[in-house]
Amino acid sequence: MSTRHYLITGGAGFIGSHLAEVLLAADHTVTVIDNLSTGRMANIEPLVGHPRFRFAIDTITNAMVMDRLVSECDAVFHLAAAVGVELIVRDPVRTIETNVLGTHAVLQAAGRYRKQVLLASTSEVYGKGVRVPFSEDDDRLLGPTTRSRWSYADSKAIDEFLGLAYHKQHQLPVTAARLFNTVGPRQTGQYGMVIPRFVRQALEGAPVTVYGDGEQTRCFCNVRDVVAALAALIEAPQALGQVFNVGSTAEITIRALARQILAAAGRDPDDYVLIPYAQAYEPGFEDMRRRVPDISKIKATIGWEPKIPLSATLAQVIEYTRRRGSEDVNAA
Repeated sequence: MSTRHYLITGGAGFIGSHLAEVLLAADHTVTVIDNLSTGRMANIEPLVGHPRFRFAIDTITNAMVMDRLVSECDAVFHLAAAVGVELIVRDPVRTIETNVLGTHAVLQAAGRYRKQVLLASTSEVYGKGVRVPFSEDDDRLLGPTTRSRWSYADSKAIDEFLGLAYHKQHQLPVTAARLFNTVGPRQTGQYGMVIPRFVRQALEGAPVTVYGDGEQTRCFCNVRDVVAALAALIEAPQALGQVFNVGSTAEITIRALARQILAAAGRDPDDYVLIPYAQAYEPGFEDMRRRVPDISKIKATIGWEPKIPLSATLAQVIEYTRRRGSEDVNAA
């Protein structure tokens, strides 16, 4: 495999920093751009000084900076986005503008230089769909526009539409990856990510706060498995112009997740409390009961499937949180 120069937008974030490490280990050159709104300099500090690593602290909507960075790279991993349910509910304007305008800026720059783009999307685009597991071509079911909860799903769906339109109309090499719940060390609980929040509470001796009735289910995929999928997809010409689910298919209720984390932290598994959604987020908040991906398409295309079990992932997050301290883990 030939080496390439990759640009990672949002590269100081949780997923982006892990991806940068993997690409550097494979002898690629990596440039990161991040405005540090949700990413952290600490995530990429170990890479600073590496001869094949560069970074820029700026926003992807800075046309001059993006033009230069895109012109110098071979391909772009577009990971920069507003993420986290709490952020989406609290700051919907930022969510919509960051996701839609940011993706437009990236695609415009890539279009000028005919550079390949891997667009990171989300399982949120499936909305309240009840046909499980979710397949890439399934219909989408979303709530009303009066519920800010759904602005994120719509903004990321627009990102996909825009990327696929650039591919169809301008022959820009674009692939979209719909990421399901991705977890691991460096993920922050600041914006509502459930596992780092549960782990911090468990290690601090506080009751773990489970939203809703706790019977909603999710599938959690280790970040190392996810970045392996992204790195393989961008090298696969047969993936261009397509959308792929990326995630684990191992389903667990949030209540069972809380119990497992409490037990792994040496706590009483029943030391959790249920918090109504209206109290945790906003009145009328809507959530999905199940979110399970069909990963047969990506498996058939590049042979990918997750390998790291949830128990190992939780052990990694607990060890990381103990080492770094809860205050550092939840810093912006």
